[in-house]
Amino acid sequence: MSEEIREDRRNFLALAATTLAGGELAFAGRASAQSSGDLRTATTRDPSAHASAFGAIKQIDAGVLNVGYVEAGPANGPAVVLLHGWPYDIHSFVDVAPRLASAGYRVLVPHLRGYGTTRFLSSDVMRNGQPSAVALDIVAFMDALGIGKATLAGFDWGARTANIVAALWPERCTAMVSVSGYLIDNQEAGKVPLPPDAEFQWWYQYYFATERGRAGYEKNRKAFARLIWQLASPRWSFDDATFERSAASLANPDHVPITIHNYRWRLALAAGEPRYDEFERRLAVAPVISVPTITMEGDANGAPHANPATYSSKFSGRYSHRTITGGIGHNLPQEAPEAFAQAVVEVSAS
Repeated sequence: MSEEIREDRRNFLALAATTLAGGELAFAGRASAQSSGDLRTATTRDPSAHASAFGAIKQIDAGVLNVGYVEAGPANGPAVVLLHGWPYDIHSFVDVAPRLASAGYRVLVPHLRGYGTTRFLSSDVMRNGQPSAVALDIVAFMDALGIGKATLAGFDWGARTANIVAALWPERCTAMVSVSGYLIDNQEAGKVPLPPDAEFQWWYQYYFATERGRAGYEKNRKAFARLIWQLASPRWSFDDATFERSAASLANPDHVPITIHNYRWRLALAAGEPRYDEFERRLAVAPVISVPTITMEGDANGAPHANPATYSSKFSGRYSHRTITGGIGHNLPQEAPEAFAQAVVEVSAS
């Protein structure tokens, strides 16, 4: 790593430390973060001061896909891949990416399969939502860009994808930031009944298990996404422009079949592809993740999520957890971009 990049990272951490000590960045509001028992001040998204959009979308053939992505920062900087969830898109990181780029990182934000401008290279490829398939997309994406190793950071489907890459291919993962912790699951676990209140939180998963649900999501995907945003982040006052910017990515022709297959596969109601069987067998034992990791959670996350105490043992490397307070919901990178960016910087420097 060049001395210039090291200096940028030191400056970034110094700025964060100043903010945490009681200052307030001009482009953000305030929340608090708790890590290893230490209360610190972080920053949360100010709806009136966020970036309006990314720059031009790039495209690259990677594995079975032509991936749409944005890139920021120096080409020779340490790589960071930011991974979004469902039903969001790359704009979950619109305020994170410039922070990391200014700190000297090469930041890459791909649309997952079924989102934005990402397309399958062949009409014959199954529109598969298996978690291992999505993870292999990211490995192929890194290969296509000549990136041997990167820090992976994400939430929801993106966090699960990062978990899988870190578990199966730790040599490709410098470090990881995972919102909502350890998210590797398997079909057998999906067959086990949960208490009624927990089952209630997964209402959309059961809706998608029906043909009525598939047709309903196809017909009302934007209204459905808005409802999920509201339920998952009940205290996030996002405006119409913010929602519409991301909702446009759901118009991808593969979005609905991939979403439906993902949730049906997780309940063992849909088959996967044999090419992923070995990966799924390795994931079924809930492998321990050895790469340096910071897990994060918002204090107002309305989506299903586990207590951090239940998954801390799944990380054997350098590890810490942070709960971000101040009404932060499920889409933590967009609701608390400074806290998320700070976690990426700190874990990648460990």
